[in-house]
Amino acid sequence: MKQKLSTLLLGTALSLVAATGAFAQDKTIKIGVLTDNSGLYADLGGPGSTLAAQMAVEDAGLAGKGWKVDVVSADHQNKPDIGTNIARQWLDVEKVDVFVDVLNSGVALAVSNLVKEKNAVLIDTGAASSDLTGKACTPNTIHWVYDTYMLANSTGQALVKAGGDTWYFLTADYAFGHALERDTAAVVTKSGGKVLGVVRHPLNTADFSSFLLQAQASKAKIIGMANAGGDTTNTIKQAAEFGIVSGGQKLAGLLLFLPDVHALGLKVAQGLNFTETFYWDLNDGTRAFSKRFSERMKNKAMPSMIQAGVYSGLIHYFKALEAMGGNPHDGAKVVAKMKEMPTDDPLFGKGTIRVDGRKIHPAYLFEVKKPSESKGPWDYYKLVGTTPGDQAFRPLSDGACPLVKK
Repeated sequence: MKQKLSTLLLGTALSLVAATGAFAQDKTIKIGVLTDNSGLYADLGGPGSTLAAQMAVEDAGLAGKGWKVDVVSADHQNKPDIGTNIARQWLDVEKVDVFVDVLNSGVALAVSNLVKEKNAVLIDTGAASSDLTGKACTPNTIHWVYDTYMLANSTGQALVKAGGDTWYFLTADYAFGHALERDTAAVVTKSGGKVLGVVRHPLNTADFSSFLLQAQASKAKIIGMANAGGDTTNTIKQAAEFGIVSGGQKLAGLLLFLPDVHALGLKVAQGLNFTETFYWDLNDGTRAFSKRFSERMKNKAMPSMIQAGVYSGLIHYFKALEAMGGNPHDGAKVVAKMKEMPTDDPLFGKGTIRVDGRKIHPAYLFEVKKPSESKGPWDYYKLVGTTPGDQAFRPLSDGACPLVKK
């Protein structure tokens, strides 16, 4: 009996060792690109984010190192309930390990909670709300590209210093717009400016006339557009029809992307100031990637900072998995490894990831060129100023992230 029991225990122990070894060497990854494939943010993420993910897989060379990597994509339609349902299906049935893009702050905040519950990874490159690394931070989420605090800190502060000391906000009425308005208003007030009022509009609005008339009537020097994508471009186009800028007020593009400027054209967009953390023409590394990206896009577009962030975030994710030797299924452990390692890639350069999940890199204040200044297609920006990463984002102590030790 003793001999049988010893044999049984030894067999069980060997089985556990073998299972543990197999688990540690698991080299199967599934990437989920959860984005807006058909709505007002499709040009910012959409199919371009899926392409960026595929390029990251190819450039990492994991297939030649024994890894199996799949990329899936879905359209959340900018609705948190739809985004959450897709995420749950991906996690429970399709076994997705890492989510990227996740445009729309309402969707991102909901998915972040689910990703924590299921112990997966979220590398958010699309949503803007600074709450993702603040009160809503989790051990499973990294906020990669930009956030509302950084946008407010760079663009808002620069405009107040330049004389734009009275503001009126035109805000998208959901989590992102509220966060951007809140963070920018705080910077304006701290910098000595004054907020005269705010009007909020539904997401994906076609007619901004009533909102713009209220902003115009406020006589504020700056009309802060706390919206994005198609809402921003429609605001700018309709503001031109009302003669708002020619009447002396200035539009502040608190979140503007390269595809937005392309859609507007330089004649309409010239002179706009805004902040981004990536631009295709910054250096040799950004130009080389962007050329390859553009050649594979149907419309030959250059990448947005969201799409660039998908590539950059996944490159670092793959480096962390290789350093761990496998096992992408323990999300919190993978994220901890990503935070432990310094970041370095051709698109965002050298950086770090803080304990609250905030990816740190420089922020760039740009101005849209005049048509006469542009040297060719997609040559739209001139660099006005650079904010170092350690100054661009909210101080770690101010975010109220539960992961930060008091």
